[in-house]
Amino acid sequence: MSLPPSFLDELRARTRVSAVVGQDVKLIKAGKEYKACCPFHSEKTPSFYVNDEKGFYHCFGCSAHGDAIGYLVDGRGMAFMDAVKELAAKAGMEVPAPDPQAKERAERRACLIDVTEAAADWFREQLDGIDGGAARNYCQGRGLSRATLDKFGIGYAPDAKGKLKKALDRFGVPKLIESGMLTAPEDREPYDRFRGRLMIPIRDPRGRTVAFGGRIIGDGEPKYLNSPDTPLFDKGRQLYNLDLAQQAARKADRIIVVEGYMDVIALDAAGIGEAVAPLGTAVTEAQLQLLWRLSETPILCFDGDAAGQKAAIRAAERALPLLGPQRSLSFVTLPEGQDPDDVVKAGGKAAFEAVLEKAEPLVERLWRHERDASPLNTPEERAGLKQRLFQHAKAIEDQGLAQLYREEWLKRFDALLGRGQQRGQARGGWQKRGGKWTPPPPPASAAARDIARTGIGGPQVAALLRGYALFPAALKDDVETLAELPISDPLLARTRDKLVDAAFSSESLDRDGIATILASDGLGAPSKSLLGFSFTRAGADEMQARQDLGAALGAIAAAAEVETALNEATTRFEAELSDEAFAEQQRLLTAKNEINERLASLSESD
Repeated sequence: MSLPPSFLDELRARTRVSAVVGQDVKLIKAGKEYKACCPFHSEKTPSFYVNDEKGFYHCFGCSAHGDAIGYLVDGRGMAFMDAVKELAAKAGMEVPAPDPQAKERAERRACLIDVTEAAADWFREQLDGIDGGAARNYCQGRGLSRATLDKFGIGYAPDAKGKLKKALDRFGVPKLIESGMLTAPEDREPYDRFRGRLMIPIRDPRGRTVAFGGRIIGDGEPKYLNSPDTPLFDKGRQLYNLDLAQQAARKADRIIVVEGYMDVIALDAAGIGEAVAPLGTAVTEAQLQLLWRLSETPILCFDGDAAGQKAAIRAAERALPLLGPQRSLSFVTLPEGQDPDDVVKAGGKAAFEAVLEKAEPLVERLWRHERDASPLNTPEERAGLKQRLFQHAKAIEDQGLAQLYREEWLKRFDALLGRGQQRGQARGGWQKRGGKWTPPPPPASAAARDIARTGIGGPQVAALLRGYALFPAALKDDVETLAELPISDPLLARTRDKLVDAAFSSESLDRDGIATILASDGLGAPSKSLLGFSFTRAGADEMQARQDLGAALGAIAAAAEVETALNEATTRFEAELSDEAFAEQQRLLTAKNEINERLASLSESD
């Protein structure tokens, strides 16, 4: 239902936030504000403040923030309209009548909830009935106590096509189909969707049953069957057990994501109630937002098999654009072949807590994944690793955080190649001296020193620098790689240094601003290259130009590494005259030619 902004503004004006929050939290007067220990996370020193004059609450510990309506929604799990109605009643205001369509949708949802709640009751009855023997034996074998069965509302769907349909015939077939309780093939009569399965209710944050997960008893496929998406249920926007876990999560100051229903139930039985699970899909953006309401760094706990690790990486990549100073993830990998149930059965709660203590931050998990994704024996393979890492950093929309991720991964990359000590500690080895960013010391080997002295092709570098001057937004993504290029031409090197300094110092990165920065040192824009790259023309399509810039920079950077390795291989061959040394020299010559061809393919003929 859409409410007029004027109504909501009046409602907020008539409502004291402290009166709403004070029903749940003991508030202490602190000047014009109130303070308390935060109800959204566990703390001993108050960092939660309520300001009636400004009409909001804010926690400086977990960043929880909102008005009176928001507190009822986030703090008590109320639906938005229910929160509005409760506050309006206390303020003596009448909620505007909904438009007919919104009213119809609300009534339809209410009717469907009646159906799913009735189905949940019926499934629980069947578990204790004549047909539920096999299901009861299964529960006993899984160690599910009566208290656990009752807490999670677990039931049983008999292996028959029409028993639920008959039991709930008072609702009518259309509502049973719409709620997901019946399936309706085109050529047959509708029949029970769930048959011969242990039934696990899926509840919304208010604890109302909106869908089900069914676990087959014995052998068969699919092992788990979920309700379809309905007006009540969107599997990508809900989390299993969120209704019970949110209070436990705030008390424990953490939220744990596991793979399935039974993992959640097993952890709860072991005394870890702050666990939730996605509903048959990879963790979605909407689910991440739900998790971040409860914890700054949700812990994702996946099985150690290939499927579990693939799910972990998908979740990490999906989270990247949403990351912020108080929003991240950490990851736990269980021993291969074990799930949370196995861990707690073998060692109880303490064993699982020990696993959680080894959680990896997102930055570490992605680094390890990309580092181990392929061999790193050749310059091309190492360049590929750097490119993949920088692509991940590029996905982070918070530019300050993206820069920190690039710096962290570049530091690890340098350490992996044994050159971390040479590069120093700041920005990939560049350090600011006398108000100017200066490059790191040259590489140690004789061949590498030769590359640093002679540099790489002047025309290509000139084209590259012209591209970054014309399309300076690309510097945010490529500055570390650009900073490392060994450039022998003094004017081009000074131009590069100016561009890098601007990017590192967060100065203006628009085209006019870059021109001003370069002109201030008498450099001007780089001379136009005779090479026909798209990015050397001011009127080129920006997306294509930026894409070609990144590809050209990667090729030129790889050329420098290949040239270094080729000089070393040539020196080794001259000393050894061995077949192995000759083969390595020829492989690197081939790689050098391939890089030149890659650069040529980016050039356009006018």
